[in-house]
Amino acid sequence: MSAQPAGASSAPTPAFILSNLLICSLLWGSAFFFVKLSGNLNPFVLASMRGVIGATSLAAWFLFQGKSILPQRHELPVWAFLGTFNGWLPNVLVAYALTQLATAPAAMIQASSPLIVAAISHLMFVDERLTPQRFLGVLVGFAGMGILIGPAALPDSGISLTGIIVMVLVSCSYAAANVYVRTVKNVNPARMALGQQIGSGTAATALALVMAGPAAFAAVPSSIVPLLALGALSTALPILLFMHLIRRTGPTRASMVGYLAPVWTILLAVLFLNESVGLRELLGGAVVLAGVALVSFTGRLKRAG
Repeated sequence: MSAQPAGASSAPTPAFILSNLLICSLLWGSAFFFVKLSGNLNPFVLASMRGVIGATSLAAWFLFQGKSILPQRHELPVWAFLGTFNGWLPNVLVAYALTQLATAPAAMIQASSPLIVAAISHLMFVDERLTPQRFLGVLVGFAGMGILIGPAALPDSGISLTGIIVMVLVSCSYAAANVYVRTVKNVNPARMALGQQIGSGTAATALALVMAGPAAFAAVPSSIVPLLALGALSTALPILLFMHLIRRTGPTRASMVGYLAPVWTILLAVLFLNESVGLRELLGGAVVLAGVALVSFTGRLKRAG
């Protein structure tokens, strides 16, 4: 893969890819669970705490290794872009969407992000062109999105169209960030993860103070345990692993994490949040995930290593 840093190892093995995908998806899939446990925090405040705790966790890891946490000039636009599109913006949107939707359908809609990544990557990168089979996977995935989203257009459906639209925007935001990482060639993946969280935490905190005011942070201490888990375990650690995965395997296969994350999210929601999943959600989610599987597993990505 052309964005692979100099001196990188040979092509990643299937075991490496699968193990990283499983770990990242489990950690990220738990994020919806911890957001729900955080109560009724203002979305900007929740995004602020998630970014600040994530940035603090990664900064401590860097300092422990004796490495600088200050940005270099060429890193500033990368940190700003990722801090927005992979940080505070989707974090705010997810926090709001979960006030309108249950965690299971929200996670299933977010699972469409790999399909968007595949479509964009096809247009931007020669070595990630869609084969006919993978193009079929994109179509199947979007058909599944239609099953999930379509009923919201019906009157008295009881489904929040606003919540669905917000989660689609979340998917688009994550997709844009994943593709962007593929184009960055002069920034270490770990520093991209650090910069993303610093950019996210800084911007989200400023927005929270402007949009909600300092008083909105008064509810933070009562939710500190799930917030710490959200920032450290469901944000800092998986993004660190994911940045390396994108650089090693390319954005299309790395974004497969979106295929697996809803499985963990649904399990946690059913087991611990007393949520139920209907036949339509199961069918739509299964079709989406089948499409993502076709995109990710069919054919061979050229120069994936």
